[in-house]
Amino acid sequence: MNTREFVAEWHPQWGVLLAWPHPDTDWADNLEAAETCYTQIVSAISQRENVLLLCHDAGHQMHIEQVLSQSASWKAKNVHFMRIPYNDTWARDFGFITVMQDGRPLLLDFTFNAWGGKFAANLDNAINAQLAALPLLAGNMLETHPLVMEGGSLETDGQGTLLTTEICLLNPNRNPSLDKSAIETRLRTALGVERVLWLANGHLEGDDTDAHIDTLARFADPQTVVYMSCADPADAHYLPLQAMEAELRALRQANGAPYQLLPIPLPAAIYDGDRRLPASYVNFLIINGAVLLPVYADETADAIAIAQMQAAFPRHEIVPIDCRALIAQNGSLHCITMQIPQEAVSA
Repeated sequence: MNTREFVAEWHPQWGVLLAWPHPDTDWADNLEAAETCYTQIVSAISQRENVLLLCHDAGHQMHIEQVLSQSASWKAKNVHFMRIPYNDTWARDFGFITVMQDGRPLLLDFTFNAWGGKFAANLDNAINAQLAALPLLAGNMLETHPLVMEGGSLETDGQGTLLTTEICLLNPNRNPSLDKSAIETRLRTALGVERVLWLANGHLEGDDTDAHIDTLARFADPQTVVYMSCADPADAHYLPLQAMEAELRALRQANGAPYQLLPIPLPAAIYDGDRRLPASYVNFLIINGAVLLPVYADETADAIAIAQMQAAFPRHEIVPIDCRALIAQNGSLHCITMQIPQEAVSA
């Protein structure tokens, strides 16, 4: 029997890992707007738990503190800086994934190759070893895996079920020597999951992660899945998301019951020139007592998303955050964050 447990995002958290944008990243052309969004996210998290915030160097840390000081809602005592070089800021995908092994945290360090070698990743792929050496995290074991894998491609109910996509995990730009069965075996061993549910359909235009599950469908609890939907036959997403919805309806819980499904429609298309940006409402972040929800200045769709998320998380406060600056770089709120379970940090 596998003693490992891949804990769900709603598991009690010590805090959240983020990496702040700086001028040497791809955020340079939209840095001010990105920093405004990051300020809102860090402020919302720091009111409820801790933030482990990566920065480039001492000057960058000073700049971040000045930016954050303009927010009346951030709690400085809950923001912990670490100066470390990084290529970019997608903490969801380079950050360690925590499993519980015999009741103790184990930090999994998968190989990160920037979504199939699309960008530089040498610095990002070295971050977890440095994080594990921090006094905050030094009590945990770090287990390094040669398997190329990103956190945004893995979604769990915390009860032994993993939800993921074939488009991403079976892409030859990740683990070309491994077939579906081999990848599933490695995930079962590393994460301690008992079931892997695969979606063959679904993809958002502008998403360069090759269809991460956290842009498409997420567990709100072990019985409920929130997912992106499209009812407009003229939209390029219509057929892929209709096919994905059919797959979700066919999935079953471990006890054989169907999942409760809560659809959220796509917002009105947002473009950067001719390029459609991957605006997804299910790229939310669950923290202690709240859900940070990306919104996109679409009054009608944003309102539906907020209502559906409140139905999915009736005991949580839904905190909408304008994430248009984030999707300009092809990701959103969940993509820039990685939760750290409570047990991983000794008080």
